Amino acid sequence: MSVSSKTHASEKFAKLSERAAEAERRVAAAQSQAKAEVEHSAQQAREATQAHAEKLRETASAGQAHVSDSWNDLQASWSEHITKMHEDLRSTKATLDATTAINRAEDADGDAMAAIDYAYGAIEEAESAVLDAISAWMEADELVDKQ
Repeated sequence: MSVSSKTHASEKFAKLSERAAEAERRVAAAQSQAKAEVEHSAQQAREATQAHAEKLRETASAGQAHVSDSWNDLQASWSEHITKMHEDLRSTKATLDATTAINRAEDADGDAMAAIDYAYGAIEEAESAVLDAISAWMEADELVDKQ
């Protein structure tokens, strides 16, 4: 892994950490906000999610990303999952009664916890992938030096 690639990976981890801290602050603040403010924040978060997913799709489809097919498949699956969750949320809101609202809240809570667990695993996988890439570049450099 070139020095610039290592720096880039480190910068991306720092950005990821900053984004997680920002999410933590927003979630904590939402606990004391009015419902309309929380709904507005949620809408903004959904829009940011969609924009990020679209950016990833464009990068992958343009061939700009040197990634394995399994990562492209995972990204496509994640995008479909996000779209379905947002569609389900919109359709459920239209027909709420108390029981449905409670069920929807429980489902949303479960989805939120699963998303956090998924993100945690993704960070661990990202660390592993970066370390594997560094190791692979070290091995490649050793082989080049032997020639």
